[in-house]
Amino acid sequence: MPVRLIQSCRASGRQFLVAAFEDQTDPETVDGVPHVWVRLGAAGTLLDRLREAGVEDLVFAGHIRRPSLTALSPDARAVALLARAGARALGDDGILSAIIQELEEREGFRVIGPEALLPDDLAPPGVYGAVEPDAAALGDIERGIAAARGIGALDIGQAAVVQQGLVLAVEAIEGTDAMLARCAGLRREGPGGVLVKMKKPGQEARADLPTIGVGTVDAAAAAGLRGIAVEAHGALVIDRPAVARTADAEGIFVIGVSVGVTGGSGDGEG
Repeated sequence: MPVRLIQSCRASGRQFLVAAFEDQTDPETVDGVPHVWVRLGAAGTLLDRLREAGVEDLVFAGHIRRPSLTALSPDARAVALLARAGARALGDDGILSAIIQELEEREGFRVIGPEALLPDDLAPPGVYGAVEPDAAALGDIERGIAAARGIGALDIGQAAVVQQGLVLAVEAIEGTDAMLARCAGLRREGPGGVLVKMKKPGQEARADLPTIGVGTVDAAAAAGLRGIAVEAHGALVIDRPAVARTADAEGIFVIGVSVGVTGGSGDGEG
């Protein structure tokens, strides 16, 4: 996603600066683009660099491995932020919501979602590709929605894998790829399972939306799954045409499903 955001800014002529975190960001991501390197816990240095560059809008993108508090070694401004966050900062969404509130209300920046720059990557309803889920798979999707939203309400994770009505795994701190690798040894005989990724109930939508890409499709196929379902208008599908081509080649489906207030999926038409 960071690379696609860079491409979008360049295509539109929008000025940008990438804040790259030491031991977190892939150096290739910022090769040849305006950037600054900062330590993850150095909030003061980061904010000073952003202001020096005249930054007004911020977009959160890319994967961050959560460090321990000792490894984070927060500076004074980071310590103050975490103290003000209090109990909200227990899960990823709590932390990100607290950070966004601080950046906007105390620091004067505006945080925007990545879909504002990549509108085509916001998941639409419907099937992406030639393979469609059958009735049994749709039942697994319903079960997966309930499981994913259940752990999401506790700010634990965003994804679940369901096969033949059985929840094989739910996502926690390990992330989706590791969860899928785990599922390869848990699958049962018969039709494969389904990966379901949902936005957490009440989630701060400008950060950490559920995201899939070609790599997710490859990992799902390697785990013996037969499909992926994401929340329509509540998830990101990076390079949807490539995702659809890969899914067709692997013989699995990818679908965007609408989620109602009760947690059930809609009919795929939005």
